[in-house]
Amino acid sequence: MSEVAAPQSEASRFTAELLRWFDVHGRKNLPWQANTTPYRVWVSEVMLQQTQVATVIPYYLRFMERFPTVQALAAAPEDEVMHLWTGLGYYARARNLQACAKVLVAEHGGEFPQGLEAVNALPGIGRSTAGAILALSRGERHPILDGNVKRVLARVFGIDGDPSSAALTERLWTQADECTPADRVSAYTQAIMDLGATLCMRSRPACTVCPMNGFCVAAREGRQAALPGKKQRRERKAREATLLIAETVSGGSRAVLLEKRPAPGIWGGLWSPPQFENEGEARAWCRRE
Repeated sequence: MSEVAAPQSEASRFTAELLRWFDVHGRKNLPWQANTTPYRVWVSEVMLQQTQVATVIPYYLRFMERFPTVQALAAAPEDEVMHLWTGLGYYARARNLQACAKVLVAEHGGEFPQGLEAVNALPGIGRSTAGAILALSRGERHPILDGNVKRVLARVFGIDGDPSSAALTERLWTQADECTPADRVSAYTQAIMDLGATLCMRSRPACTVCPMNGFCVAAREGRQAALPGKKQRRERKAREATLLIAETVSGGSRAVLLEKRPAPGIWGGLWSPPQFENEGEARAWCRRE
């Protein structure tokens, strides 16, 4: 892995080619591209984390219809927020979204604060999301580094290494900053995300029609599958649990017992059958209840 950023001329060429491609082929009619307030952009950025655009669009439209403002989201019952999120997965995103909305209302008058550091300090908003919010809604120059951007930069400039390492992350941030222009920041930010989502995909990238094909290191060296590098996988421990299905029938209607799960965890805040470590605990609970 090189320790030196690509020459500025390469970064400038990348940016120019990307914007030319975006002007012709970029996505410009997505729901969150109309009335690009920080709030609307923020909701879209959170929904798009690890989720494809086509999946997000109907959820986004329903969510914004019900919660058109930060104030509406902050004041809503948590169950209603989670219900509108049902099917998108990664439910902690929805809880963090509402927690951040409450902070915005309580501490910032329902408006996003000025400056990258202030936005980055909000609950659940990282550096890349903060940069995207400010670039797309206010045209401020901030680099972003989501999964699509990492893949594009790693392939075009031949940046190799463990994506989870601090050294490689810093190298990619440096490259992202060099490629981010002073003008047309909003267009550039949307363009680099579009390129990663539509052409420079994780598998089977469309290199023959990519605007970077002429100088992309990965395309030139046939290393598309190798870049970006692979994360060092952590061994995951298996865990077993027992769910209790308790039903009651009365007057021809059937009810199933559900309980709200604690906030932490992958299904935090959702409703599910009671969960126990093993069958013995479940049976003991039945006897007590």
